[in-house]
Amino acid sequence: MIVRILGKGQFRLDDGLLGRLNELDNGVATAVAAGDADGFGRAFADLIGMVETEGVPVPDDELVTSDHVLPHTDTTLEEAREAFAGEGAIPG
Repeated sequence: MIVRILGKGQFRLDDGLLGRLNELDNGVATAVAAGDADGFGRAFADLIGMVETEGVPVPDDELVTSDHVLPHTDTTLEEAREAFAGEGAIPG
């Protein structure tokens, strides 16, 4: 699967990581829904970190469609309310 982090690029992750990615995304969505800025910061950093650590950057000259798009790493709680509403950024 391909995950884009806005401002950082795309990362190719093994499809077997979707469950873990979804768990981390749900943690972010829960913190956003609760208005928990500290919890959001930790959960979002974990989500971004997982994508960057487990993923392989897609070369800039390779054109592929992103399966999931995450907001910029400096996204605030207020900005995240839209991105992580409902099922979060990673549906499922």
